[in-house]
Amino acid sequence: MSPTAPNPTAPLAGVRIIELAGIGPGPFAGMMLADLGAEVIRVDRPGGNPMASFAHSVLNRSRRSIAVNMKSPEGVETILRLCESADAIFEGYRPGVAERLGVGPEHCQARNPKLVYGRMTGWGQDGPYAQAAGHDINYIALTGALHAIGRRGEGPIPPLNLVGDFGGGGMLLAYGLLAGIIQARATGEGQVVDAAMVDGASALMAMFHGLRNEGGFTADRGTHMLDTGAHFYDVYRTKDERWVSIGSIEPQFYAELCDRLELDDDLRRNEMTTERWPELKEKLAGIIAGYTRDELDERLGGTDVCYAPVLELGEVADHPHNAARGTLVDVDGELQNAPAPRFGGVPPTTPTPRVAPGSDTRATLADAGFTADEIDALLTSGAIAEA
Repeated sequence: MSPTAPNPTAPLAGVRIIELAGIGPGPFAGMMLADLGAEVIRVDRPGGNPMASFAHSVLNRSRRSIAVNMKSPEGVETILRLCESADAIFEGYRPGVAERLGVGPEHCQARNPKLVYGRMTGWGQDGPYAQAAGHDINYIALTGALHAIGRRGEGPIPPLNLVGDFGGGGMLLAYGLLAGIIQARATGEGQVVDAAMVDGASALMAMFHGLRNEGGFTADRGTHMLDTGAHFYDVYRTKDERWVSIGSIEPQFYAELCDRLELDDDLRRNEMTTERWPELKEKLAGIIAGYTRDELDERLGGTDVCYAPVLELGEVADHPHNAARGTLVDVDGELQNAPAPRFGGVPPTTPTPRVAPGSDTRATLADAGFTADEIDALLTSGAIAEA
């Protein structure tokens, strides 16, 4: 199904969202919303953003693209007219940029008081760092999340850009936009959603704040149950130089690990003897190193041991569990994540490939009520462009 024909049974069918195109967390939020069936109109700059050309092929899927010159008064007016029939709009600029362009919250909500306006930043709209540049690694550093991730005696390990950009950023923005839309439909009044990665990453650390408050989580990384401190919650190298994950926290799961690997009484009796965790980890590592990954899959896979092989990206689609669920889907010859969550046991939509910037300019504006003469005039003036 193409982005011009939304799935009428998807949960966000009938919701229209304007995305002022950016990189990273903004496109991720747009993907999540489009995956759930929202009509997301991506407003690209003419020619597109070279930073988003390759890395964002999946993030930019399943939506229309119009190319607008936002430095042109006519281009700005085009966006404001689109706001009149939209439920939400979002941007990922530094604070104040949208206002200077003429597409800030006051400009857009003047055309549509019910419009929800989403703002995606790292530091947030205020505070001493608000105008500073930054990336995922910096935002999660400021929240304590980065400090907590790493092994005993080693430095912090950045977890790709999953915690700041995506979990604490784009996902937070999508969540906030949907909450705002629900409220706007009930009250007739739109909101401005300040989705800051420092706030989102901090929210993801909620459990660890609780543990720290109770004395159960210290600054000594790699020494706790969930940060590779425990021998029963870590990754291990196999005989064939691959990796497996073990997460046997609960006593009954740990007992099954001991049974299935025929571990000795010393390992059986000392699951929670924290001072011996480093020693027991070396011992368990030696045992696991005696098996290939396939042998461990056969012995531990699908059991209550809490086990899974550590798959490379190229292996994910072929694993029997992922294959059975359709965790990855083929979109125009490219494997990528299926839309999630599922509704009624099936993904909410079928993704479509990303389109070139400006591919849908004319059709999208026509659907929004622009006349053919108006579109031609905008094209001639350079306010908009087509692919």
